[in-house]
Amino acid sequence: MKNAKALTITYLTPVSFASLNGSDKEADNISNIKKITRGTEQFPYVSAQAIRRALRDQLAVMGKKLSEGVAATIKKSAATTEQDPKTYIDDDLFGYMGTEEGKEGKKGKSTKRTSPIRVSPLVSLHKYEGDLDFATNFMGVAAGGDPNIFETEIHSGLYRGTILIELDRVGCGEGFEKDLSNTEKAARVKDFLTSFKNLWTSGRQTRFLADISPKFIAAAMLLTKNPIFLESVVPANGGVNVELLNETTKDYKDEIKDSVFGARKGLFSSLPDGTVSIGEVFETMSKWIDECYK
Repeated sequence: MKNAKALTITYLTPVSFASLNGSDKEADNISNIKKITRGTEQFPYVSAQAIRRALRDQLAVMGKKLSEGVAATIKKSAATTEQDPKTYIDDDLFGYMGTEEGKEGKKGKSTKRTSPIRVSPLVSLHKYEGDLDFATNFMGVAAGGDPNIFETEIHSGLYRGTILIELDRVGCGEGFEKDLSNTEKAARVKDFLTSFKNLWTSGRQTRFLADISPKFIAAAMLLTKNPIFLESVVPANGGVNVELLNETTKDYKDEIKDSVFGARKGLFSSLPDGTVSIGEVFETMSKWIDECYK
C-alpha cells in the first residue's frame, strides 16, 4: 500500500422516508427537496456541500477541534476558517480559501488549500413520485392567529454517493511549512473514515429523522486517482449489479492495490463473492491506511 495515491469509496444507502436536502421554495407553503431532471423524471439528491458539512460535523461530534469560521479581512468577501491545516483536521482534509487585505498600498493576497477529500452528491437512484407530507403549525394560534398549513416534499429510495481521498496530499502541501508525520496523517484519515461510517446530516432531522450512513460499500486503494466505482455501483434484482462490479475490478486490476465489498446483511439480495460486513470493511480500510503511511 506504500505507493497508493488514493482511496475511493462508493456507497449505497436506502432511505425509507425522508426530506434530505432542502431547495428554494417554488410555491408558497411547500418546502422542496433538491432534484435533478433526467428526461421527464426527477431524482432527489443531497448536495456535495451538505455531505461535506455532515462529515465535518461528525468530526466535531467525535471531539475533534475544528477551525471555526472567521470574518474575511476584505469587505464583502466570504467568511473563511483559521486556515491552519497543521492544527485543524478540517482545514487539512476539507481545504479553505481566504483573502487578506493589502496594507500600505500593497496588493492583497489570497490563500487556499484544495481539499484532498473529493465528494460527489448523494443521488437517488429512484425517481421522485410527488409525495408530500401535510402539516400544520399551531404556533400562531397562541398569538391570536390561525394555524399555518404547509407541505414538505418527501421521498423514499436508494441513494448513491462516492468519496475519493487523495492520500498523498493529506497532511502536506498547501498551508504546511512542514509535513505532518505519517502517524498523524494516518490518524486523520482514519478519523475521517469514522465520521463517514457514522454519516448523518442534521438538516430536516427534527421531523424527518433519516439514516444515510453507508449500507453497501465498494472500496479500493489505487495507484491512480479515479473514482472507479462511481458509475458502476447500480441496483439489480434487489441487490447490486455484480457483473458490472466484477468487470470494473478486472478493467482496473493494474491500478488497484486492493479492493473490498461490504454490505449490511439482509438489505441486498445479490452481492459480489467475498462481500463482508460494514464493520469489516472499515477495519480493512483502516489497515490499508496504516500500511500506506508506514
